[in-house]
Amino acid sequence: MDFKVPEPTLRRLPWYLAYAQLELRKGELYVSSTQIAKNIAVDSSIVAKDLSYVDIAGRTRVGYDLKELVATLEAFLGFANSHKAFLFGVGRLGGALLHDNGLQQFGLEIVAGFDVKHELVGTSINRIPIHHLDSFTELQQKTGVNIGILTVPVDKAQSVSEKLVNGGIQAIWNFTPFRIRVPRNIVVQNTSIYAHLAVMFNRLNDVSQSPE
Repeated sequence: MDFKVPEPTLRRLPWYLAYAQLELRKGELYVSSTQIAKNIAVDSSIVAKDLSYVDIAGRTRVGYDLKELVATLEAFLGFANSHKAFLFGVGRLGGALLHDNGLQQFGLEIVAGFDVKHELVGTSINRIPIHHLDSFTELQQKTGVNIGILTVPVDKAQSVSEKLVNGGIQAIWNFTPFRIRVPRNIVVQNTSIYAHLAVMFNRLNDVSQSPE
């Protein structure tokens, strides 16, 4: 699938939003791309190019209106709308995400969890009901939820993702370290904490071995 906005830009835009929100809370009215660049350690030319994908223009010698910038970025990133999601795999990570009320501030509301453990079925976490995986398709047809959060054990990642796709899920936020295989029309965002941990350890090792 071809997307208009490059993925690196989409990854940086939430940084700009977080900084703009912080400045707005301080009572500031305007911010320049140079200020954004300085405070989040990104080249100013990159900030200007990234913001060119967003429908907002800064004023010469003044910068961007912070209220407008925050509202525009929230809408552009989808944070201003409410997107409902199902979570699959109510283990420690899945349970932690169910407890994370902050996700709703960014437009994501987890409305149900699914697992195969019978002792979890019929319970709830943070007032979010837990169902057996077998009831997923029926509930998806009733609700139309099309986002799935995958936090199942790695050996179940592929089979469960196939069940999600067959059941009507169109986007999968994959927290497992397994690279799931899905049709090209399915949106997948891989967020493996283990992969990021490996990168951090590797870079830390490089720094430790570098001569002073």
